[in-house]
Amino acid sequence: MDRQSLSTVHRIALERVIADPEAGFIPFKRLLGQTEAELGVQAAFNLVLRLEAALGKRRPTMAIYDHTFHLIGGGQKYGLTVADVLQDLFDITIIANKPFTHRDILNWYQLDLGRCAIKIIEIPFFAETGATHLDPARVTRKIPNPFHAVSLESGNYDFFINNSMNEMVFPLAPMSYMICHFPERRPKTYFYADQYRVIYNSDYTAHWIEQKWKFKPHKHIYPPVDMEVSDGSSERQNIILSVARFEVGGSKKQLEMIRAFAGMRKAMPEITKGWKLVLAGGSQADNPYLEKIREAIAGFSEAGIEIAVNIPAAQLKDYYRKAKIFWHLCGLNQKDPALVEHFGMTICEAMQNRLAPIVFDGGGQREIVDHGISGFRVKTLSELPLYSARLIREPELLSSVSAAAYEKSKQFSIDKFNTRVREYFSEALDTYTLKN
Repeated sequence: MDRQSLSTVHRIALERVIADPEAGFIPFKRLLGQTEAELGVQAAFNLVLRLEAALGKRRPTMAIYDHTFHLIGGGQKYGLTVADVLQDLFDITIIANKPFTHRDILNWYQLDLGRCAIKIIEIPFFAETGATHLDPARVTRKIPNPFHAVSLESGNYDFFINNSMNEMVFPLAPMSYMICHFPERRPKTYFYADQYRVIYNSDYTAHWIEQKWKFKPHKHIYPPVDMEVSDGSSERQNIILSVARFEVGGSKKQLEMIRAFAGMRKAMPEITKGWKLVLAGGSQADNPYLEKIREAIAGFSEAGIEIAVNIPAAQLKDYYRKAKIFWHLCGLNQKDPALVEHFGMTICEAMQNRLAPIVFDGGGQREIVDHGISGFRVKTLSELPLYSARLIREPELLSSVSAAAYEKSKQFSIDKFNTRVREYFSEALDTYTLKN
């Protein structure tokens, strides 16, 4: 019997047990043996899990995994916000490979996930090196799959969500989902992305999933944006703000922004007098790129450039409240589509707070910023100071762009995200527990 036929048989058997437990149990027991023989012990265990949930013997369980939960980032916020939305429907366990706490989640994202358990599964292959970033690209076929421990754990839950784009985790749960922020690797070493129902964050990501992975993803849900702190009436300061992780490889282009701002201050001293650039973002402890940034700022000591590393959400909101213009250049001079911004959550956060965005013209940023209306998109570094100077010189333009940016940001609100997530997983849960 093939998997699809057996799935239909499973549903019929489960419905019989629910309708008449006494009469349905004996054929169900026989089906368990058949399932184990044809599909293995895990498939039989999954059938028992589903029956327990369908009978209401316990709350459905869910695990949400990310090998980078210990680092601050937009992708991590996406997965943890899913946990926040669904804690009323599931008993949720957050799985990570490096230690982090409920307090970290509250501090970084202002999400109270106290009802969710946290489970740390160390990966010895990476733990032995002391690396902060667990890079799956280091894994080759010459070594056993180091993420096998996560795969085994996934089989203990009704629903499993892989939030990390880690295609090396083979899902064993009855219902398994991958939240894909971008398909960074082509199918090769330990590739199991096609074993999931794939949720994607932007049309840009969907395009590259089809190009790289050769299948269509299943559900589009834009990331959650919930950083609105200003009603537009607060006193603004002459601040250009950029918010992005200080990636070791420099993909967020903070060094380029430093040089552009310093050049702008030198070439347009009257226009830029009193203006400053603030670079905010998360960073791992040992980050040579961050040291280069500090050195560059020291070299332009009179330019008025500041950095804010690993700051809490309250401080970040204060910057959004005060700034006027937002810069984001991820994707500049990149040929690898993985290094172009896949969506741009911080851009939306800035727009939500009425900042006028100037961003790189590529990737998911094209879905967010309408050029000349809700911001500007640039293809070269030289365009960045030109559009910035125009906004500074023309207060009416700055005002209109800021207002349009705010209106566009409503398409990416956390309320819409919450509704889409709850509807999608509620429907899946109803199907799983035989309510529809």
